[in-house]
Amino acid sequence: MSDHIAIIETNGVLEIHIDRPDKKNALTGPMYRAMIAALADASSRPEIGVVLFAGRGDAFCAGNDLKDFMAGPEGGAAAFDFISAIAAFDKPIVAAVQGLAVGVGTTMLFHCDLVYAAPDARFVMPFVNLGIVPEAGSSLLAPAIMGHARAAAMLMLGEPMDAQAADRAGFVTAIVTGDALLDHARAKAAALMAKPPQALMATRRLMKGDPAALQARIAEEARLFREALASPEAQEAFMAFFEKRAPVFKRA
Repeated sequence: MSDHIAIIETNGVLEIHIDRPDKKNALTGPMYRAMIAALADASSRPEIGVVLFAGRGDAFCAGNDLKDFMAGPEGGAAAFDFISAIAAFDKPIVAAVQGLAVGVGTTMLFHCDLVYAAPDARFVMPFVNLGIVPEAGSSLLAPAIMGHARAAAMLMLGEPMDAQAADRAGFVTAIVTGDALLDHARAKAAALMAKPPQALMATRRLMKGDPAALQARIAEEARLFREALASPEAQEAFMAFFEKRAPVFKRA
């Protein structure tokens, strides 16, 4: 356990549990750093074949802790470093998602191979509502996976997607009852561990395709994200969020 991130290792599966349930598992800089370290450890050890992400409590991840994110440059730097780490990770990733998955809580799932969702899972990418742009390659991956129209509803309107819609869109692998969710994800991770490792890794690389386009999009998103974060739109959106009021955006 480190910085609200719990690590469990069982039979070659490294589980990364986001463990800040009182804050809906909102992520801070130290939490990102702990997950980055766990991914680096898993990548460097041949005995680890699969990583499983899960969240403790009634939410998977409420995204960035905005107060921590806005307090200084480290919050943003840690978030972008985590995105780079999970996008470049070279072993299978499984996720068990219940309740809210907001912002990076959703975009990180685009880099997972098997995503199991409880019936109450709710995926939200509210970047534009905050005057910023998508991250983690989601502007490329969301349209590719679920089609432009559904992706536009999530990324441009900021509309949530429930588990059933995510299943129909091909974003999640299956819907699993909440009480069986983690055990089901663990069973699938164990099934991956039983496969021939070199054939499995090669298959994953083939399915992921050329990483250059994804890395280029992540870098472009990060550049625009940082620019947008300093804009009057973002400043008004964040101020309105903290003041619990509707934002007022000016048109030039």
